[in-house]
Amino acid sequence: MTDPRQTQTGPTPEQVRRGRRTALLLFAIGFGPLVLATIMYYTGWMNPTGQSNNGVLINPSVPVANLGLVNADGQPFADRFGPMHPDASWLMLVANEGPCSEACQQQIYLARQVNVALGKNQDRMSRAAYLPEPPADLSGYPDMPLLRAGETEAIRWPGGVDLKQAPQIYVIDPFGNVMMRYGPAMDGKAILEDLKHLMKISQIG
Repeated sequence: MTDPRQTQTGPTPEQVRRGRRTALLLFAIGFGPLVLATIMYYTGWMNPTGQSNNGVLINPSVPVANLGLVNADGQPFADRFGPMHPDASWLMLVANEGPCSEACQQQIYLARQVNVALGKNQDRMSRAAYLPEPPADLSGYPDMPLLRAGETEAIRWPGGVDLKQAPQIYVIDPFGNVMMRYGPAMDGKAILEDLKHLMKISQIG
């Protein structure tokens, strides 16, 4: 009589459990720091100054996939984020509705200046823009691809703001969560202070 153990082709229950434990451990090692950094940033936990941010936190954060944005080639913008994407990074998204006013153009300028001012961490932060009616000349911003709305309903931007009146800079984490925003009243120094702190406490992206 054939031994059932000799005919088994799939993994044993113990092997399955061991594989799951290994996968969870690898996930915790790789992405635990980002989760911890996000908690610290939202709450100010372990921050001796008690001050955590200058921008407006989006709580709960909103998956960027919910915005339905696509790249120029029609690919979902959300595909560039997530734990399985090898090049996922932090991102500043300038968003505006209608003609790009002076306030809109100032947000575009601030995003670039803040990105450069991050110094050694500038490669950890990228930029993009949603500008249905962009300014005539964007040649000075070659590293800021333009996005457009996909085949979805009207975009519901986090924070419930009127982008025609108050264009925003949204910060998106490497997991693809829209987690903070800055209106036109916010100056570059305050944004830079936030992002430098975020880069310091996060080792992901």
